[in-house]
Amino acid sequence: MYAKQYEITLPADYDMRVVRERVARGGHALDDRAGLALKAYVIRERGVAGSPVNQYAPFYLWHDTGAMAHFLVGGGGFQNIIRDFGRPTARHWTGVACHAGPARTALPRAASRRLTPVPVDEDRDGTGLGLAEFVEREVSQLHALARRDDVHTAALALDPHDWQLLRFVLWRDVAADEEATERYEVLHLSAPGLADLPEGRTW
Repeated sequence: MYAKQYEITLPADYDMRVVRERVARGGHALDDRAGLALKAYVIRERGVAGSPVNQYAPFYLWHDTGAMAHFLVGGGGFQNIIRDFGRPTARHWTGVACHAGPARTALPRAASRRLTPVPVDEDRDGTGLGLAEFVEREVSQLHALARRDDVHTAALALDPHDWQLLRFVLWRDVAADEEATERYEVLHLSAPGLADLPEGRTW
């Protein structure tokens, strides 16, 4: 499992109906994309749910890195983003854990993201296992969060370049992760490989 997200921050006076209409027209293009677990077409709207910005920030979980590469640089879809918005930074994370929530069969309307730096002093006893213990605690927290009634899917992934953990959760109605650093509205969910996502740790 591989997570990817790019954030397109738009002007403060940008009419977000443009993005909504864009997704309404083309959001189904990846509904059957091979190698893709899910794509959440998410936005943040300035002044809504505490957001300071207007932003279009699609989030992906991929099964296949080849399919992900084709989407990004092989003419598989990302060229449309470049054409219309310029080329944003596409962040990616290695999957650590994933859980289906009780609301898996519902259409998610909200999402939350929490970015957490991995402390540099996590290996206090000198065994080298401090990182593993830290991640294991995060995995346990993800599992507990995923049992909430409104959770559709909860995923945890790691950026080992900046040593940062990503927790991304899809919610049926309201993004209720109290620790979230960002909250989104979900405009559409493409989920061709949803059933094949791991349950629990990816190893």
